[in-house]
Amino acid sequence: MPHTLPELVDLLDLEQISADRFRGQHPNTTMQRTFGGQVLAQALSAMYDTVDDGRICHSLSGYFVRPGSTHAPLEYQVQRVRDGGSFSTRRVVCSQNGQDLCMTSASFKAPEDGLEHAVQAFEPPAPPEMCPSLMDVLAVRSSRVVEEWEREWAALDVRYADSSLTNPTEQGASPRLLVWVKTAGRLGDEPRAHQQMLAYASDLTILSVSTLTHPVNFLSPKMQAATINHSMWFHRPIRADEWVLYEQSSPSASNGLGLSQGRLYAGNILGASCAQEGLIRVRPDEPLQD
Repeated sequence: MPHTLPELVDLLDLEQISADRFRGQHPNTTMQRTFGGQVLAQALSAMYDTVDDGRICHSLSGYFVRPGSTHAPLEYQVQRVRDGGSFSTRRVVCSQNGQDLCMTSASFKAPEDGLEHAVQAFEPPAPPEMCPSLMDVLAVRSSRVVEEWEREWAALDVRYADSSLTNPTEQGASPRLLVWVKTAGRLGDEPRAHQQMLAYASDLTILSVSTLTHPVNFLSPKMQAATINHSMWFHRPIRADEWVLYEQSSPSASNGLGLSQGRLYAGNILGASCAQEGLIRVRPDEPLQD
């Protein structure tokens, strides 16, 4: 994953091959599989390059059909489904070496005034400055030292706020996870850049919340985990370079699949929501604990 914010910004700036075809690169990484958040953010970047400047993404949904390798570029073919009076619809297929990896659709519209209401955020247990780095937490729960995690994720500043692991939920309540997140540096004022960063960050922790109340370490090699579907809705403009509270919960896990939901708040303003279904399979004949 990108080590610095400029590297991440460059990663999401795609090379245009033809009118509706784009190429995305991989960062210098030790990961063997393409990060789903990277594919979502690059797909959004490709679609934005085919949409009028005044129209902003309000929803997108991607299906991941096979894993991608970090050793070959990704290609994005955009289909201009419709440009109506209010909405533009786009579909993009991400492929690698001639095989489709992910299919993403998105809708764009010009901002307008209208009816307003929004759910309020949970009161976080501590401000981000008082919360430990997520990299430190991951180092404790995995075989990777903190420097390895920082090499992969240093473009983002992510702080662990609370979860069902350290503050167990009541019987029957959904597992939950709260993290603070922002880019490790300032972005410009272009809304599309902030949406791409939020799409990238939204895939970082959301699948793991569906395992938090089970006797399994999500980072264990005994756990097979992969994103299958990731959907996101952008409600209001929020800046990805200022602290965002990412509230995540999981209402269901069954059939080897976990469903997780997330809300991203700036202050107490709901800026975006997301939902993800992913594979959370414990490998056969292996104990749950690592």
